[in-house]
Amino acid sequence: MCGIFGVIAGANSNVSPDLVEDTIGRLFRLSESRGKESAGLAALAGDSIRILKQPIPASRFVRTSVYRRVLNESVRGGGGNGRLGQSLAVMGHSRLVTNGAQENNQNNQPVVAGDMVGIHNGIIVNDEVLWRSYPKLERKYEVDTEVLLSLIRHFHGEGKSLIDAARAAFNAIDGCAAVSVFFNDFDHVMLATNNGSLYLCRNKANAFSVYASEEYILKRLLKSAPLRDALGDYEFTALPAGEGRLLGVNTPTLESFAFNQPASNGQISASTAPRTVVDLSAELDDETRQYRTVAYSPYVSKGGDHPDLLFGNEDRIDAIRRCTRCIMPETFPFIDFDEQGVCSYCRNHSRKEYLGEEKLRTAVEPYRRSDARPDCLVGVSGGRDSCYGLHYIKKVLGLNPIAYTYDWGMVTDLARRNVSRMCSRLGIEHILISADINWKRGNVRKNVKAWLKKPNLGMIPLFMAGDKQFYYYANQLKKHTGIDLFLFCAGNHYESTDFKIGFCGISGGSPGGILTSLAMRRKIQLAAFYGKQYLGNPVYINSSVWDTLFAFFASYMMPHDYQYLFHYIDWDEREIMRVLVDEYDWELATDTPATWRIGDGTASFYNYIYYTVAGFTEMDTFRCHQIRDGVFEREAALKLVKEENRPRYESIKWYLNSIAMDIPFDQVIKTINAIPKLYK
Repeated sequence: MCGIFGVIAGANSNVSPDLVEDTIGRLFRLSESRGKESAGLAALAGDSIRILKQPIPASRFVRTSVYRRVLNESVRGGGGNGRLGQSLAVMGHSRLVTNGAQENNQNNQPVVAGDMVGIHNGIIVNDEVLWRSYPKLERKYEVDTEVLLSLIRHFHGEGKSLIDAARAAFNAIDGCAAVSVFFNDFDHVMLATNNGSLYLCRNKANAFSVYASEEYILKRLLKSAPLRDALGDYEFTALPAGEGRLLGVNTPTLESFAFNQPASNGQISASTAPRTVVDLSAELDDETRQYRTVAYSPYVSKGGDHPDLLFGNEDRIDAIRRCTRCIMPETFPFIDFDEQGVCSYCRNHSRKEYLGEEKLRTAVEPYRRSDARPDCLVGVSGGRDSCYGLHYIKKVLGLNPIAYTYDWGMVTDLARRNVSRMCSRLGIEHILISADINWKRGNVRKNVKAWLKKPNLGMIPLFMAGDKQFYYYANQLKKHTGIDLFLFCAGNHYESTDFKIGFCGISGGSPGGILTSLAMRRKIQLAAFYGKQYLGNPVYINSSVWDTLFAFFASYMMPHDYQYLFHYIDWDEREIMRVLVDEYDWELATDTPATWRIGDGTASFYNYIYYTVAGFTEMDTFRCHQIRDGVFEREAALKLVKEENRPRYESIKWYLNSIAMDIPFDQVIKTINAIPKLYK
């Protein structure tokens, strides 16, 4: 998720201060793709640990005068003749906000817990439980990183060695954690990960080390000839899931440890002169005030946030004519019924035939590695299909995946927590590429406001255009990692939502339920429809246009070379949910019985519109496909979708909050409710 990185250099290493500063700056810029919502560094040098952090992107952070001064003073520290004056360690962080609001700078990283300073990539999902379980621990912040640091110090205070304290802390947490930790009383840097998201480059003399949360970042860094010369003969190590390293700062030592090993007898001696932890972040306040952004902008309604405004016209929807075989309503685009009341979609349906697990194994076998190195990429949104797919690919197929998420600002906290659960328990590296979330959400807000001026059901997918760059970055990730096999776990044929382009006046759909497989003729028709709508409602012509065009290109114009898991194996809802809940404690939504789309922050809003205006949602189409395949009964589906389609007040409010909608909640809902209905 977040980007963590650092440099450790001994006073006698063949490293110049200029090279250290340049390396840290490049690491900040390369890691910004992991999170753009805040940036920070900690510099351990001499008798102090200096901290600097702000809720601004890393690329902006490194241009501030305070950053340059703090880094310069820490790196040069009395040295001369182009050499380091003292041993030092510098670590940095680019943050994607999860736990702890970024506007409270104490929640940003590095995090100070007592006399420890740490940075963390991942989400600890049981942090509240741990705080209750260890009431003697002092909690100061909201951020989950604090509990891990506090536990390490707590267990060390009980008499455990530093390594055993780290083991105990990691074994207590649930969720992903890759950390770098400085201590005020130890001359060591601790690196540790429970999912493998840490890479270390260290010269053989153990005098100079560079580390990062992504292999590609270090390899890009190593293209620098001066850095390679300074490293000399070096080792490149991927820290395995469930392992850690203690690296000496003043002495060239390296000690490895695993979380599942028995207690050790050795003790690492503390420093005789504890360092002072100094937070200099306040010095950045005036310089960065104009650049600060808040990822979760507060939603301040000028009207009433009334749940009772959400649609109460269920009786009219219940009276809509539906297919006598499935539950498809008469408001569905291009539908017709025969004399028996059977819809055209049922009449033209042919049961999906899965290719089978044997063919899947044959397809992936050429990519399988025997050296435990990653051999495939898996797209993971945090939804049920992708999370189950991660389990299946690792546990059943025996592959070694890297999980990939594109976070465009509408991935919910629930989805993030579920990804963290899966990756930590499976020991899988997770690469999250973060968009400029505030910019993306601003684009969504502009398009929602434009849509409210002239509602059209065909234009609703514009709200989700920002997530389609997922495909572009998936292709980039294949190049960066050198992994050719990309497994896509979405796209089961029950999820086909062809009504979305149907409301654009385009018949037919995407073969296999795959968005990117739309025929060229229909792509042209779709582009023409959007062009006409833009001309008819010029409010759509705003700063989001380029993002939308990029989304269209990523969806329909660029190559999509993926393997679709559920084209091979049967999609079994009960088995999927059993595995996720029973084996991984997968978290469910509290405001709906549905398990589909609960990780997508946009779904509650657009499904409310579809339900209000057309009398059905994605849930209806999903159950229709199941009925046609004989895996769901019609009467049971009618009862279930009635519950699944209930408006999700809290989720809709979260959505409007996240995009910082400046139209009052009640006005937004009343505008939607006033749209002419497609039913009588």
